[in-house]
Amino acid sequence: MEKESNLAFIDGQNLHLGTTQNDWKVDHAKFRIYLKDKYKVGEAYYFLGYVSEEQQELYKNLQKSGFIVLFREHSANLKANKKGNVDTDIVFEIMKTLIERDDFSKMLLISGDGDYKKLVDYLISKDRLKKLLFPNRQFASSLYRSLSPTYFDYLDTVSIRAKIEYFQKKRSP
Repeated sequence: MEKESNLAFIDGQNLHLGTTQNDWKVDHAKFRIYLKDKYKVGEAYYFLGYVSEEQQELYKNLQKSGFIVLFREHSANLKANKKGNVDTDIVFEIMKTLIERDDFSKMLLISGDGDYKKLVDYLISKDRLKKLLFPNRQFASSLYRSLSPTYFDYLDTVSIRAKIEYFQKKRSP
């Protein structure tokens, strides 16, 4: 019997850059609902590079939308050079989850970063990859060219974007 719950791991910086460079933004609440409805995602982990005082509204919005927000750890002396690379954190959390948990069916990865290629191949070989969601076609690393279309989709596809795009609410006069 297949478990009904999948897990999502989101490279927040990759998702943000991959959509905003094409002049659109993801509505986090709509995106969380999309993941739940389309892919039966029970838990969605949203990885961010570092905590920034200016981004508190974003963090609250992500949590309110149902994401589990995880930040990259930085040593005190490196805080000035905050680099938001979360690749190793995501790989670690996915591998830890595979070892420690059996209460989920498959995993989704939201990123186009080629650094995840070995992980993606491993998840496919273990029949644990539900889908790799690329923010856009340009952000899909060339390392994934040989990947079967069964395993990936693009968030900027017209039908998907229509479900998850953020639109600025018009203010009444």
